[in-house]
Amino acid sequence: MSPSSPAPGSPAAAASRAALRPLVDLTRLLLPVACPCGEPDVRWCARCGERFTGPPVRVEHGAGRLDRLDGVPPLPVWALTEYTGPVRDVVVHWKDRGRADLDPLLAGALLRAARGLAPLPVDPLPVDPLPVDPLPVAPSPAGPSPATLSRSRPSHAAPPRPVSPSAVIAVVPVPTAGPARRRRGRDPVRVLAAAVTHGLYDGGSPARLAPVLRRRATRDQVGLGSRARGRNLSSAVRPVRRLDGCVCIVVDDVLTSGATLAASEHALESAGADVLGAIVLAATPPPHDDPGRAATC
Repeated sequence: MSPSSPAPGSPAAAASRAALRPLVDLTRLLLPVACPCGEPDVRWCARCGERFTGPPVRVEHGAGRLDRLDGVPPLPVWALTEYTGPVRDVVVHWKDRGRADLDPLLAGALLRAARGLAPLPVDPLPVDPLPVDPLPVAPSPAGPSPATLSRSRPSHAAPPRPVSPSAVIAVVPVPTAGPARRRRGRDPVRVLAAAVTHGLYDGGSPARLAPVLRRRATRDQVGLGSRARGRNLSSAVRPVRRLDGCVCIVVDDVLTSGATLAASEHALESAGADVLGAIVLAATPPPHDDPGRAATC
């Protein structure tokens, strides 16, 4: 507070607020703001904001397109909440209706989630280094306990390349096709990936933003079924260069069928990278789930 500023709660402060009230009211009239759920005069309401505050949980079990044919379990995916109701409204307004003012809510939520997942116990043992629990278990000197890890590789599968525990994690945003990026005027998923990068770094995992994938224009995924999504993205996602030795985390906004993450995983692996897992804002509930029940590990 500057020397000339009135003290909070003082008569002068009250008078200043009263003098500014007509300007505030005029601004709200000309440039109305509302939460995507409809509550007026707030960018997001407390109820909608709370839906993004929970710890990340595993959700890949509901995404059939993540299933692999080489004996390796699906890519581990963490989400903050289910993509239903008000959550869907928030994400749609943020992504496709110009609500960049929701960045602090959504990017902040993923930053906190990534900070909670870090430090990632990257280890050269032939198991995936991401823990099942929202908070990681510190590996013992002999390596992490298989009980705390998932996605074990079968004996016939090639083990991952040895990676130093201090390896820098490449945080890879799922690519947006050029027409969609131009229509939106920005790349919202890259905003999320930058937040995950900061969260991992704050949590003790060296990380860097790595937009190393490109996507050619395809039919919009909205409204497509699981198989159609897979066909739509076949060969559409490609790496911009070789990524030998890179250790990656993929970031997207929503997990539906898993086709987009599967295409990104395939593109990264084809370029020589190891993909540890993915982090998303929300996931569509599996078809047989109770819509009111939160996703669990």
